[in-house]
Amino acid sequence: MKKTLFSLVAAAALTGTVGINAQAEEIVVKKGDTLWRISQNHGVDVSELKKWNRLTSDTIHPDQHLTVSPDKRHIVLKGETLWSIADKFGVSVYNIKQWNNLSSDIIQPGQNLKVNSVSYSVPPQKTKAPVNKVEAKPTAAQPAAASQQSATSKVVTVQATAYTADCEGCSGITATGVNIKDNPNAKVIAVDPQVIPLGSKVYVEGYGYATAEDTGGAIKGNRIDVFIPNEQNALNWGSKTVKVTVIK
Repeated sequence: MKKTLFSLVAAAALTGTVGINAQAEEIVVKKGDTLWRISQNHGVDVSELKKWNRLTSDTIHPDQHLTVSPDKRHIVLKGETLWSIADKFGVSVYNIKQWNNLSSDIIQPGQNLKVNSVSYSVPPQKTKAPVNKVEAKPTAAQPAAASQQSATSKVVTVQATAYTADCEGCSGITATGVNIKDNPNAKVIAVDPQVIPLGSKVYVEGYGYATAEDTGGAIKGNRIDVFIPNEQNALNWGSKTVKVTVIK
């Protein structure tokens, strides 16, 4: 839905208070347990267990903690949008629509939505005490945030241009249905969903943290458009090669 340099894109999270949440259910793996047996006991699919717990194979170990029911929910408050709720719980608009079988982005106050934002944990590995005492050389501690980002994110080099919603014929509505004209301070980008999925949280070099909320006819492959509300500032951005970190 893009129009040359000036198109629409995305939306800012609206302010709201926290709705009602339910805790996700966790189990501890016992000796002899398999993902298939656990899935049957809890009425879920093996693929869901692997997704909720970020497993790359069917192998599990005794004492491992697994999420088996990530049914966290949220009561929609007045003024909230799917985008603001997705941003609040760290998930994507696409996911919320899929989990709740929504065919549009329209939600109503009081609506009870599933917002499956789950966490997982892996037990510490047990190691045997060394027979001989060996003095270990000190090593520099690695920042926890850096190691987590490298494990869960990917970096894409793209050609980035800018656009604004203040143009003749622009509707101000993104591909995910958010009104960018009502939220001029939104940090959003237009993407090729084959490269960066819609709803992804990203960090754009020189632009900051943003959300992939729109698409465009000219946005193919490793190309993005960053939303800048002011027309002159959008023109000043020009076209540049930047790195985009897809966080989730």
